[in-house]
Amino acid sequence: EVQLVESGGGLVQAGESLRLSCAASGFTFDANAIGWFRQEPGKERERVSCISNSDGTTWYADSVKGRFTISSDNAKNTAYLQMNSLKPEDTANYICVGPILCRPTMPLLTAAIWGQGTQVTVSS
Repeated sequence: EVQLVESGGGLVQAGESLRLSCAASGFTFDANAIGWFRQEPGKERERVSCISNSDGTTWYADSVKGRFTISSDNAKNTAYLQMNSLKPEDTANYICVGPILCRPTMPLLTAAIWGQGTQVTVSS
């Protein structure tokens, strides 16, 4: 069974940092890509970043480029999203998804599932 479990969200002040984790199971982690989306209530889901675990290719949305860093540890089947210089507009539920193709459109593969999400709230 494919499973993704996020952790690491919380309440921080603007300018602070958080690191999110996405622990995966049920698929060949090091041969696939993982992506992060975020969603605020009543708004569309927004693509944030992705990483190809096979070759390290990454992609970032313009809104987070230079502040967020995605990485993965194939030995732990876990992807990370390091978020620095957080802004109030980064407030959202952050959801990981995989397996996907890591490109700007972040298309999902047939077996892809979504995690339950972890809430990030940034106060001004």
